[in-house]
Amino acid sequence: MNFFDSGEIIENDTKFAFFGIPWDNLTSIEKTYSSKTPQEIRKITENLALTTEMGFEIPNLKFIDVGNVLIDPNNIEKNILEIEDFVKSLYDKKKDIIPVMVGGDHFCTYPVIKALGDSIQKPKKFGVLIFDAHLDLYEKYQESVYSHATVSHLIHRLDFISNKNLLIIGTRDIDIPELKNAKENEITYFNSYMLHDLGVSSFTKKIIDFFEKSDIKDIYISIDIDALDPSIAPGTGYAIPGGFTYREAWKILREVTKKVNIIGFDIVEVSPSLDLLNNVTLKVAAKVIIELMYFILSSK
Repeated sequence: MNFFDSGEIIENDTKFAFFGIPWDNLTSIEKTYSSKTPQEIRKITENLALTTEMGFEIPNLKFIDVGNVLIDPNNIEKNILEIEDFVKSLYDKKKDIIPVMVGGDHFCTYPVIKALGDSIQKPKKFGVLIFDAHLDLYEKYQESVYSHATVSHLIHRLDFISNKNLLIIGTRDIDIPELKNAKENEITYFNSYMLHDLGVSSFTKKIIDFFEKSDIKDIYISIDIDALDPSIAPGTGYAIPGGFTYREAWKILREVTKKVNIIGFDIVEVSPSLDLLNNVTLKVAAKVIIELMYFILSSK
């Protein structure tokens, strides 16, 4: 079963490569089962309409489903290498492919971004935009450097990432060690309340201005589903009130894609076991993926 019944082979006109990382062992919440999300999100698309909100036919979005990364739940280092190799293999087949990853917990994002940094043509630089209720800036969490709570810290430590090209938005649950790390490293984050103070247009302009200031024209977007309000997306491990609505996130993504080139994106931390019976969080995640694909394709 593929995402929206798509093909599996990268062709000359393929734009997006959808894939799953069924790995949730580095979450601090038990029994979220986000490792099941890649398959569950594929299933949910059987019952979704085949057009985007703006009337574009989904089969014409030029995406394929290349399956899941093979994960060993008990071997972190091996999994990191497996993910990196998987992403690099996509670029070996098509240099301008746009990877679309579904996790899994948020740690899955780290090896994907690491692989992007190794794969895209140098000296091309890119930025990272993270949607998240949390900063994920712990240096260690529960005695481990590898955790969904350390992912932003690990991304920031990559040699091609700095406080000039990393931005976190939607935050509203920040712990003291994370706040200290953000201040010491001058990492920029926009709290969720800022959107409600400024309005969506002005908030989005701040995002665009941040990357333009550093002359960043290409960005990778990572969407932790908990950036959305739990009234919209309840199926996640660390649900925090005060998040973005679906429409606010939709508008941010639409406007950002008009101004910068998106080289890849992901959606993580969707928990099927914590979702409602109508699977609304899975549906939201699937819709975000499809809508963002359309925004990217229509911006070219």
